Amino acid sequence: MKPHLACFLAVLACLPSGQAQQTASAAPNSSEDLNRRIEQLETEVTELKQIVRQLQAGASVASTNTPAAPTARDRTDSHAAPVQEASTFVSGVTADDRKTLSFLRDTTVNLALDTYYEYNFNNPVGRVNLLRAYDVLSNEFSLNQASVVLERAPNVSTGHRWGARLDLQFGQATDTLQGNPSNEPRPQIYRNVFQAYGTYVAPIGKGLNIDFGKWGSSLGIEGNYTKDQMNYSRSFWFDFLPFYHMGMRASLPLNDRFTVNYWIVNGTNQVEATNGFKDELIGFTAMPRKSVTWTFNYYLGQEHPDRAVTTNCGPIPVQPGLCFTPITPAPNGKTHIFDSYVTWKTTPKLTMALEGDYFIQRLWQNAAPGESSAPAHVDGGAVYIQYQLSPKFALASRAEYMSDRSGLFSGLTQALKENTVTFDYKVTDGLLLRYEWRRDFSNQPSFLSDTQATLKKQQNTATAGIVWWWGRKEGSW
Repeated sequence: MKPHLACFLAVLACLPSGQAQQTASAAPNSSEDLNRRIEQLETEVTELKQIVRQLQAGASVASTNTPAAPTARDRTDSHAAPVQEASTFVSGVTADDRKTLSFLRDTTVNLALDTYYEYNFNNPVGRVNLLRAYDVLSNEFSLNQASVVLERAPNVSTGHRWGARLDLQFGQATDTLQGNPSNEPRPQIYRNVFQAYGTYVAPIGKGLNIDFGKWGSSLGIEGNYTKDQMNYSRSFWFDFLPFYHMGMRASLPLNDRFTVNYWIVNGTNQVEATNGFKDELIGFTAMPRKSVTWTFNYYLGQEHPDRAVTTNCGPIPVQPGLCFTPITPAPNGKTHIFDSYVTWKTTPKLTMALEGDYFIQRLWQNAAPGESSAPAHVDGGAVYIQYQLSPKFALASRAEYMSDRSGLFSGLTQALKENTVTFDYKVTDGLLLRYEWRRDFSNQPSFLSDTQATLKKQQNTATAGIVWWWGRKEGSW
């Protein structure tokens, strides 16, 4: 059927019945009249299409401006407004808002509280435990440390190659970690900042990890946070080796089992350097087997200051603590630290660890006439073993030896030893009860007694520690 005939029939279907009959009865018989009539009908159909379009446009505008009929949910006026407001809030989140929410989701806020009660059977004068790093007081309820850790770790898989970390610390351990004026000219500025560094993962090899700032030293197997250690108290070696460094460090994995490490820092336990020499470390971390992790470090430093604090700096004001006079000649002897430790998880329940250290230091690199160039040595190590009795209970022990020749650590030339036994009860994830017995002993009188100026060759302590921690950071802190 031709298109114009289809339009003609459609128009007839829309006309009233009388008009349709009239049109049909008036249909001419001649072909000329028929053609003329068809042309007239085509014109009328075109006009009808225009009218239909106008009517459709008017109906669309009317439906848009006409409010929808209220639903049963809309009529419940007690809850309708909050639902609409929430919907508006969600739909109003901008791209910048989503970026901020994503950043906060990848940032962890973590808190830890470490407390203890300890009894020293020497009943020492002043209730002081000598040669202890953190558990320094006896017969007292003590706050070892309260910590806040803010961290946004890099995540290369999601395109985030940079990150940062800030550890704030308060309590007895703070004074051990930060505050020795012989190492730190202005310790009060940094006392509560245990770590503060930024991280960038450069697209080199398997990812070159670069940190800049202040971080806890990885010389020695033990670390700062009690929950991550086998024992509650720290070893002699933890107390002797550096606690922290300020500078730059880099680590590059060569493959899945071997990583090379390099540092360049101001010195040992120095945020602000005491001389112009920059200490360096080179080492590696290897995993010959999945159950074995081995770390080796060689550290080269110069720890003798080339300046001394004074109060006569002239009329130009300086910040407090920044008035110095040069030491001439300044000692230039080097410090060498060889540090190695290995951890072996022999079974899912049994873990063993071994640490060995050799420390040598000279006052002068080339001694002048009449000056001694004999180096001072400290060497020894520690053995650790831990057995996980059940998911909640664990038993650990540590045996340690330190040959402190020239008294670099203790002030006396002596051979220090200690044995520690620790029992853990993990109440729940984030709450740990730790009970410990420790015996320190030496070949020289080194420990306080109940009589002033009288020292003993040993001290025995019993400790009950309670450690809380919470936050989204997983694994060791």
